[in-house]
Amino acid sequence: MNVSFSSRELRDLLVAWVALGLAFAIFFAGGGNRTIQLLTSGSFGLALVVSLLTAGVGFLLHEVAHKVVAVKFNQVAEFRADYGMLAIAIMSALVGFIFAAPGAVYHRGVLTEREHGLIALAGPVTNLLLLVAFAPVLVVGVAVGSDVVQLVGARGLIINAFLAAFNMLPFGSLDGKTVQSWSTPVFAGVLVLSVLLTVGLFLFVGF
Repeated sequence: MNVSFSSRELRDLLVAWVALGLAFAIFFAGGGNRTIQLLTSGSFGLALVVSLLTAGVGFLLHEVAHKVVAVKFNQVAEFRADYGMLAIAIMSALVGFIFAAPGAVYHRGVLTEREHGLIALAGPVTNLLLLVAFAPVLVVGVAVGSDVVQLVGARGLIINAFLAAFNMLPFGSLDGKTVQSWSTPVFAGVLVLSVLLTVGLFLFVGF
């Protein structure tokens, strides 16, 4: 299997990663006014790095997973950023909430319903697997008494659990609708697991 990225695709992934990192940094800061305060104090750079390492990485690997599985099934697949929606993500964060639909992996070729389902499932499953990566980060942060490392671990956990749960909703162009069309048991199992993890992490770990 040969997975390659065009220059345009790499550019779109980079722009989407940075834009989402910026949007989530603004959102977690508390909106536009609080962001200005962080900028003047010099603290916003750290907030941006944390968001790039958590929300940004979660998004990036989610989309790459879609592409890798699509290529495995002999598809021509590339990510395309939605620049209008990226702008909306940043603007919504400025007013205190966030709506992020950064783009999608588009693929063409003949697929079975199962293959469609597995391509869609790859993104949310990748976000769930990232919980295994961020959990030790949180533990290390607590062990060494580092607030920054703890923050990366905590946000990495909650954001990726939420990304999995949100994308498994069976609506519109979200992954859940495609997975449900292929297998209701798989859809229900992953959705329930994702929701339970999101709620549990929010209650016990928080942002």
